[in-house]
Amino acid sequence: MKVGTDGVLLGAWCSVEDFPDTILDVGSGTGVVSLMIAQRSDAMTIDAVEIDENAYEQTVANFEESDWGDRLYCYNATFQEFADEIAEEEETYDLIVSNPPFYTDNFETNDEARNKARFTTSLSFEELLLGVSKILSASGKFSTIIPFREEENFIALAKEKQLFLNKICRIKGNPTSEIKRILLEFSFKENNIIEENLTIEIERHQYTEAYINLTKDFYLKM
Repeated sequence: MKVGTDGVLLGAWCSVEDFPDTILDVGSGTGVVSLMIAQRSDAMTIDAVEIDENAYEQTVANFEESDWGDRLYCYNATFQEFADEIAEEEETYDLIVSNPPFYTDNFETNDEARNKARFTTSLSFEELLLGVSKILSASGKFSTIIPFREEENFIALAKEKQLFLNKICRIKGNPTSEIKRILLEFSFKENNIIEENLTIEIERHQYTEAYINLTKDFYLKM
């Protein structure tokens, strides 16, 4: 699994201002989002759940080699099973983040691991939001990144689970490109929605000041 821009954006953008004690990363991939949040916060419990065994092993290895290994733990399970088990134990998370699978069946490849990581057949938006609604604390926040075309659908599905949009950031690759991704933050409380826009590059490999300010703590060269 490559470290993609989506994960970097989510790990840098999600709010830790409320000092969450317990954090969950759904679909960890390489573990980059969890690692970024560990760098940004003092949370003592940062869990991750990953269905693909190879990705799970990569996450575990990256956790162990990091400076925050004592606060990071990854489970090899489906999110549905994990959420049900956590809910049974009546435990919750103050912050849940997910860079979820989002392509449809039409684009599936012959690479099963990549399919699991990138296709909604392994974890639909409905299943993701249902699981989040079961194990997010009453004052907790859920942050995710999805394709722009899914904005209305995802927000409507979240509302059905009593998860209300609090913050949105629409992302463009460059000033002339279309909006491709959106970062979303939800909670169980209805608030005035904060709307932001972010452009990543002025031109190829020339990053905007806003993107540099958001992500510079996580790049060796920026």
